Amino acid sequence: VQLQASGGGLVQAGGSLRLSCAASGFTFDDYVIGWFRQAPGKEREGVSCIRRTDGSIYYADSAKGRFTIATDNTKNTVYLQMNGLKPEDTAVYYCAGRSSGLLGSDPLEYDYWGQGTLVTVSS
Repeated sequence: VQLQASGGGLVQAGGSLRLSCAASGFTFDDYVIGWFRQAPGKEREGVSCIRRTDGSIYYADSAKGRFTIATDNTKNTVYLQMNGLKPEDTAVYYCAGRSSGLLGSDPLEYDYWGQGTLVTVSS
């Protein structure tokens, strides 16, 4: 399994970014892709995740109302649209996959990880 995250960058507070996670190598359909972030000096935290088969979604409180996760199964890609970005959203964002099909925000529950993409929000 390979996960390729992209789309990070520098944006002003209030701006938007769309992150992409291209997934390959899954041998079954019922997997979950999650987005996590890790700010300097902080633990990695779950932001959002989506189940490929039925589109079930989880959002962390920090993401509700501002971030939208979506999947394009024809491209095996999961997107995280981030609007209303705040300086506290600054972090390295990672996408991860788990084969159990269960939604979850605990990084320990995810089996596969992509490289991170840096999001910097200036005030």
